[in-house]
Amino acid sequence: GATGLGATPPRRRVSPRGVAGQLYFFEQQEGGKFWHVTDLHLDPTYHLIDDHTKVCASSKGESASNPGPFGDVLCDSPYRLILSSFDFIKNSGQEASFMIWTGDSPPHVPVKELSTDTVISVIANMTATVQSLLPHLQVFPALGNHDYWPQDQLPIITNKVYNAVATLWEPWLTEEATSTLRKGGFYSQKVTTNPSLRIISLNTNLYYSPNAVTMNQSDPANQFEWLEMTLNGSRQYKEKVYLIAHVPVGYLPFTQNTTALREYYNEKLIDIFRKYSDVIAGQFFGHTHRDSIMVLSDEKGNPISSLFVAPAVTPVKGVRQKETNYPGVRLFQYDRRDYHLLDMLQYYLNLTEANMKGESNWTLEYILTQAYGIEDLQPKSLYSLAKQFAMQDSRKFLKYYYHFFVSYDSDAICNMKCKINQICAIMNLDHISYNDCLKQLYRKYIH
Repeated sequence: GATGLGATPPRRRVSPRGVAGQLYFFEQQEGGKFWHVTDLHLDPTYHLIDDHTKVCASSKGESASNPGPFGDVLCDSPYRLILSSFDFIKNSGQEASFMIWTGDSPPHVPVKELSTDTVISVIANMTATVQSLLPHLQVFPALGNHDYWPQDQLPIITNKVYNAVATLWEPWLTEEATSTLRKGGFYSQKVTTNPSLRIISLNTNLYYSPNAVTMNQSDPANQFEWLEMTLNGSRQYKEKVYLIAHVPVGYLPFTQNTTALREYYNEKLIDIFRKYSDVIAGQFFGHTHRDSIMVLSDEKGNPISSLFVAPAVTPVKGVRQKETNYPGVRLFQYDRRDYHLLDMLQYYLNLTEANMKGESNWTLEYILTQAYGIEDLQPKSLYSLAKQFAMQDSRKFLKYYYHFFVSYDSDAICNMKCKINQICAIMNLDHISYNDCLKQLYRKYIH
């Protein structure tokens, strides 16, 4: 398979004896695996034409920069790019137990160019693509802010879109899961191959700042209440939980003092995640199109939860933005005994090269533990890594910032202010500790 370097580095604690012991050790090392894909953003209008302003609707009339068969950085994904990403997953030789898919199938175009029916047909097209290429893989989807029309305005009651996706995703989900999906766009379900592991798919779009429907609601669609009840049940039944959602909690790393969710909702979620950190074994998001990590700490500052934001499959950027991301998909490795996360393999497509050669060669970008010299993906490991990032002239941080854009631009410069925003977003997810972090780092670096 495409795993060249794929094996997890052995953990030093165990010293198995004899061949049987070594085999057992190897199987433990292999552990379980699951894929994470996000932000496909199919642009069905994408086509190669001499007039570059007409290559795709998502460039909004701007001239595409260097369009080829697999797309352009001013456009959302052509179908061929999305197909190549799932083709790569299918042929990777990796035996994954399941896949998480964290939303956003429709393109970034003005509201009037879409409709409820268009949005549903794009999601249906993407679902059919996944089901035909990966027929035996259990997939856990989450809704994104673009998986609705008009975008961002996801409602707190049953509607055409929630009903449509519940039906589309029936092959993957239980009846109980589809019934809450129809009601509020969220669900929870056990993994078939790992019965003591539960996936909770949250509809964080209800908490997204631009969502006018939920203004002044203390618990939109009663999702908070449902979440606590579900986590409480998992604690009683000794299950572990992977939490998936589209819009991440915490602060955006590329700007200052901005949460993606309304601040009230962000604080509320952080409280719940702290309360159930013994149950939540990992959190996975999309939405920002960038590759980043976060570590949630308790009130005393001890790291208690690891969060991962996966980069997008779409390479799209605004015409005035300097950087974007190359398309990416990722594979996590976890310990089958307690579901703690061992490692993450990030794969990407060099779009420039793919367009030049007319073929897609998805390659391994990095293996997280090896790239940063850490033992696993546990909160303590990530926290100590973030502290290393914070050091002046940290080589590891430069590498992290290059990965942030999925190796799109090796000349990307992160000045002191940019670095402070990144570090504080990684290490502080609530209002008080985030502001403390900014103050401390400004004093430290900028005196």
